[in-house]
Amino acid sequence: MADGQRIVVVGGGAAGFMAAIAARSFRPDASVVLYERSEKWLAKVRISGGGRCNVTHDRSDPKQLARNYPRGEAFLRKVFKAWGQPETVKWFAAQGLGLKAEKDGRMFPLSDDSASVIAVLWNAAERAGVELRARNGISSLRFREDRWHLTSAAGPLEADRVVLATGGSPKIEGLAWIAALGHAIVPPVPSLFTFDLVDDPVRQLMGVVAPEVRLRLEGSGLESTGPLLITHWGFSGPAVLRLSAFGARILHDLDYRFTVQVNWLGVDGGPHRFREVLRTVSTTHPHRHLANIEGIELPKRLWEYLLGRAGIALDKPVGELGRKDTERLLDVLVNDRYRANGKTTFKEEFVTAGGVSLDQVDPLTMESRILPGLHFAGELLDIDGITGGFNFQAAWSTGWLAGKAAAALSDPRSGR
Repeated sequence: MADGQRIVVVGGGAAGFMAAIAARSFRPDASVVLYERSEKWLAKVRISGGGRCNVTHDRSDPKQLARNYPRGEAFLRKVFKAWGQPETVKWFAAQGLGLKAEKDGRMFPLSDDSASVIAVLWNAAERAGVELRARNGISSLRFREDRWHLTSAAGPLEADRVVLATGGSPKIEGLAWIAALGHAIVPPVPSLFTFDLVDDPVRQLMGVVAPEVRLRLEGSGLESTGPLLITHWGFSGPAVLRLSAFGARILHDLDYRFTVQVNWLGVDGGPHRFREVLRTVSTTHPHRHLANIEGIELPKRLWEYLLGRAGIALDKPVGELGRKDTERLLDVLVNDRYRANGKTTFKEEFVTAGGVSLDQVDPLTMESRILPGLHFAGELLDIDGITGGFNFQAAWSTGWLAGKAAAALSDPRSGR
């Protein structure tokens, strides 16, 4: 790459910042300019994890890590092998920001403050010499006469290399300008959302968490396990978010009207343990009310609700629970059903399934296979992960590889 080359990065989020930092770090003689249409640099970083920023996950093996992406698993195995979770953790540590892993594998900054992540990225960009241009979105892009020609809010500009990291779009129309360049776009649909249970009485238990459930989408082979949170609008929590991610397109086609089956006892011998508890209590304390028996691994409010759902009185003695009652209660515990009628975005975190087709992108350089010299990064691609730091990891990795390759790329006319 000759002196005086200009690399333009579009999108001031996690992927865009990492791409710009990498590009300037690998080619300090190049001009690297990062454009953002708003004033809100790194907006998702700021709100992620309740303001703590879930930077990544502690799964370091590329194959294991990639399994947490409903779209893009095979593509990301190659990406993470080139620059993955270990490299991300080391990079942040080198910038002076240590990360810690929680019991569920999510990794946060030691500061527990997203502002520290933003400061690291901002300072790294400034030290590298990246030019930051806010309130300056890009409205058009085309390759002509050996250069990229872009139209920004401030007027026309030219570049030798371009990295697009503009994030996901809720509608395919938002990606029309990329489709116009000849790229196939997978129609976007929402991912990572909670289930609305309109007028269902279970919502009276808002705030209750079932520690380990198994969810199944009725009529499909999709299932998910993990904690479930009951909210004032329906179901949320890791099990629900995972099911919504892997079932994003199916649920979209169902117009978000579907039946979800709930096994409140989880997957590891729950029914067997439940029968053992009943047998033990009926032998040692036959007169104890069902609502008060010990050994049921469910929150008390939820247990009482499920007893009522099975038509069993809370003050019924355990010793008087007959076979029919037991089977009816067990059916509610392992095969409960709820009708969902809509969805709600998970907190303020917007994630889409869909975007630029991965068939047209090189996973080691993030370069377009259609137009050499054009790179993609982050959620603009048809990549999305479940909750837990996975979407940010994809952003760091694809951003780094895109920036590095944009800095090292040979003449785009050569077709590589």
